[in-house]
Amino acid sequence: MSVVLRNAQRSVPVRRAPLRRAVCALRAALGASRFDVGLVCAGNALMQRLNGAYRQRPEPTDVLSFPFHQVAAGELPRPRCRGEYNLGDIFLGVEYIHQQCRDAGEDFEGVLVMYRKEAQILEELNRLTGSRLRPLTAGLF
Repeated sequence: MSVVLRNAQRSVPVRRAPLRRAVCALRAALGASRFDVGLVCAGNALMQRLNGAYRQRPEPTDVLSFPFHQVAAGELPRPRCRGEYNLGDIFLGVEYIHQQCRDAGEDFEGVLVMYRKEAQILEELNRLTGSRLRPLTAGLF
């Protein structure tokens, strides 16, 4: 299945190929390669709107996810038709992440790929186990 990657911002240059490879590798590691996933690289304005609308926190943030399926902890989605082979959409606040990296003196490209992997792995682990784990880098990038 596919990874749909969209860059919806112009503030920060994003190298799409390494990001796409990282997401594909992560899907394979989680056994979710047969599912589609959307990844949107967003600026602060879009992240602020989405965060306000869905989390009542009208401020930019690093990542927001919108799952396609509602499943119980420990269960994988069980699609009934081709249109349901979708994990959902993930919005990366690349402008926010870039600002945090700049402030901390970190490499943006490396942090973006690694942060994304960390967030996705924890999101899947939380979904499967019912945990509420957060990335160790939460609040840093």
